[in-house]
Amino acid sequence: MYRYLIRPILFLLSPETIHHLLITSLRLAFKIPGLLPLVKGFYHVKDKSLELNFLGLHFTNPVGLAAGFDKNASIYKEFHAFGFSFIEIGTVTPLGQPGNEKPRSFRIKKDKGLINRMGFNNHGAEAAAARLDCKRPKGLILGGNIGKNTLTPNERAVDDYEAVFKAIYDGVDYFVVNVSCPNISDLRKLQDQDSLEQILGRIMELRDQKDHKKPVLLKISPDLNEQQLDETLEIVDRLKIDGIVATNTTVSRAGLLTTDEEINAIGNGGMSGAPITARSLEVVSYIHQKSEGKLPIIAVGGIMCVQDALNMLDAGATLIQIYTGFIYEGPGLARRINRAILKREAAKKA
Repeated sequence: MYRYLIRPILFLLSPETIHHLLITSLRLAFKIPGLLPLVKGFYHVKDKSLELNFLGLHFTNPVGLAAGFDKNASIYKEFHAFGFSFIEIGTVTPLGQPGNEKPRSFRIKKDKGLINRMGFNNHGAEAAAARLDCKRPKGLILGGNIGKNTLTPNERAVDDYEAVFKAIYDGVDYFVVNVSCPNISDLRKLQDQDSLEQILGRIMELRDQKDHKKPVLLKISPDLNEQQLDETLEIVDRLKIDGIVATNTTVSRAGLLTTDEEINAIGNGGMSGAPITARSLEVVSYIHQKSEGKLPIIAVGGIMCVQDALNMLDAGATLIQIYTGFIYEGPGLARRINRAILKREAAKKA
């Protein structure tokens, strides 16, 4: 019903308009007594065989919602009802910022993708910390995706990452260091060895001072070549980073069905969805093989259907996250993936 009736209506409006409308509607709808547990009862697939431990955290299933949907830690309770075992908030920056000028989010429907240049629009670390300081639904794991403010020069970026890390430490279960988003000017330069080592080194020093040491993962770009991936993995290994989130959006526009004229009219931005499925899978597989299966991986990027999810798990990911797939395939995607995992496991045992 979503694909043939609801989605065509929603797609009449701009992506950002729909996003805000969805958030407002969910908040209002779930104030109706009994509706939230009813929705949760339908979308959550409860089975012990779906449960798993990852970096010392217990997940009720392997499917999560990627960073970008709940930028301000304001609606994770509502999104959890749609079958996600974990939700990644952010990207959170030290100070609130409006992001880039609108329009800044575009659908490329022929390719089942999105192009966005949102620019880390969020309310800031203090606001996120305040919203995280409340009772969350049972079984929900929260990740914190952290970044720098747009106006902060790269030479002072490490201070921004430190500030957000400290501000939301008590409210999340794990951290993702985001240096790979293409929508912040010069941000991806922080993937260079020296900058990356400085940022990750500081974060790990801070983490090691804590009594309760929470996992720290690095989110990487799909646009890194093998040499860059190897250099990144060497830093990850040396600094004892807990895991990798692969991958962020891409600046590539290769192989699209959408015309060059349409793409040029959209302009710059990170592309997500089906166009990056193959590359994200390649990166996950490469990291898994290069680390001999020892480096924990959360797969994200181009997971648009059940088979995409299963492929990521087969390639070496332990957990998966969806974003654009949620937009194109609707709220039942997490449920379908979890049911497919159960069906496959049952077939193996038969």
